[in-house]
Amino acid sequence: MTDSAPDWLAAGSPNVWRPYCQMKSAPPPLAVARTQGARIILEDGRELVDGIASWWTACHGYNHPHIREAVIRQLETAPHVMFGGLAHEPAYRLAARLAALLPGDLDHVFFAESGSVAVEIAMKMALQYWINRGVAGRTRFVSFLGGYHGDTLATMTVCDPEEGMHGLVAGVMPAQHIAALPRDDISEAALDRLLTEKGGEIAGIIVEPRVQGAGGMLPHDDAVLSRLRALADRHGQLLIFDEIFTGFGRTGDLFACSGSGVTPDIITLSKALTGGTLPLSAAIANRRVFDAFWSDDAGAALMHGPTYMANPLACAAANASLDLFETGAWKADVARINEALTTGLAPCRDAPGVVDVRTLGAIGVVEFDAPVPVGALCTRFAELGCWIRPMGRVVYLTPPFVTSDAELARLTAAIRTNCREPR
Repeated sequence: MTDSAPDWLAAGSPNVWRPYCQMKSAPPPLAVARTQGARIILEDGRELVDGIASWWTACHGYNHPHIREAVIRQLETAPHVMFGGLAHEPAYRLAARLAALLPGDLDHVFFAESGSVAVEIAMKMALQYWINRGVAGRTRFVSFLGGYHGDTLATMTVCDPEEGMHGLVAGVMPAQHIAALPRDDISEAALDRLLTEKGGEIAGIIVEPRVQGAGGMLPHDDAVLSRLRALADRHGQLLIFDEIFTGFGRTGDLFACSGSGVTPDIITLSKALTGGTLPLSAAIANRRVFDAFWSDDAGAALMHGPTYMANPLACAAANASLDLFETGAWKADVARINEALTTGLAPCRDAPGVVDVRTLGAIGVVEFDAPVPVGALCTRFAELGCWIRPMGRVVYLTPPFVTSDAELARLTAAIRTNCREPR
């Protein structure tokens, strides 16, 4: 800790366990004073353009007045109330709005607090769906190479097994079937064989539609989703879309499933659901799944209930965020961001070690042939007035939709500068 660190940072550092870093060798965290728009203002007065929207959450920018005012109004009436046996307007209104926005009959919304927990709930729904229908042995899932679905125990099992973050706990939980995405006839046939041979033990198929996020920002086209839907239907399997990352405009459509024309049986949402203000997530099921739980048998109920489920403050923020999405202004911003990222990152193709440069919606990625030094690059980006946190072999941008053209230019210039010698 440097002498210039604020007192609160120095006092609390011995007690805070930081995420995703070896604290003994990692650079100290940057002390944040406040946020505004697309910017993070540090305690030392520096302003950083946030290139990753606080892990893809702050889609409308920080401190958006419409969301802030909605949270303040809710804070004055009921900041929280348990959801077991009680109901409140923000949650019920939000559920109805989400059901109306999603395609097909994705009508039944189960709220939680984090994306990982929403995926766990979706998995639990799928497992119990079969139990409630009297079908035994459906205890495993099919997921895909390059996929990432969270850090909790069950979600780790459906992540790519080569994912370095989870390799240390391999074998703790039952293994799942990890397959290649059906990108062509050969890989589709291989997945078809797996579902034929192992279908009796499979509870569901889970995929990140359009882009596999934390696994490396790996894109795939909508034909993959059509193949998955056809395979799921052919083999009588449930299809789960994890839209924690891709939901709420990031790929250019409000939801990837809507834009692709492929509707899953269960979808998970989080990240940008509240515009990056408060933790909230949802696992949303279609009528077929929900009907398996609708019973005179009390034992057929889904016995799950996070303590802060449907927190009124978070639901108020999410409703305000949906207000902003319903204006439609975000679509032009995503198109504008895509153009800026495509143009601004293109020169990186010629940089040493770069194997790919790609964009989709408000996502821009520079991929290297080896892992990049995350801590050192974060420091160098901050020196250039940017907050960009690489992962694995990729340096990527997922900026807030309100990021200005000048701020986008700063972000892409910072990556171009550091692409010359990333390691």
